[in-house]
Amino acid sequence: MKKHILSVLVENKPGVLTRIAALFSRRGFNIDSLAVGPTENQAVSRMTVVVDVEDLPLEQVTKQLNKLVEVLKVVELDPDATVSRRILLVKVRIDATTRADVIQTAELFRARVVDVAADSVTIEATGRLAKLEALLGLLEPYGVKELVQSGMVAIGRGSRSITDRAAKH
Repeated sequence: MKKHILSVLVENKPGVLTRIAALFSRRGFNIDSLAVGPTENQAVSRMTVVVDVEDLPLEQVTKQLNKLVEVLKVVELDPDATVSRRILLVKVRIDATTRADVIQTAELFRARVVDVAADSVTIEATGRLAKLEALLGLLEPYGVKELVQSGMVAIGRGSRSITDRAAKH
């Protein structure tokens, strides 16, 4: 199996996400990552979907996605020609002796401390999955109290845009 990154432009309407997720579910595909948000055009949303499937079943799902009325365009992004990021918020236990070490660790990863309490700090980090996993690995010994992370967002490198001519084909 191989990870595939799909960028799907859809009409920004209620129920679209449910229909698309159901299409993957009916096929028995697990969505590894899903991020959805409006684009530069408020009437259009972009879904970044990461799935771990063989090429042929993915081709069938892509064809079915293109048949949905609300889907404007589906593009599989090449990981080597794509800028991708995730965001991570992690709350880490601290005390007077570990505070400086935790903050220094965050700074090494260009992460930001976004909240400080007497017994914890909340750190925000963005980057590729490997970077975030490495950061978590170093913070784990201090005690991760809480963790939340987004799905992948991705965009193709260069001047081409999938929103150019985002009409149904």
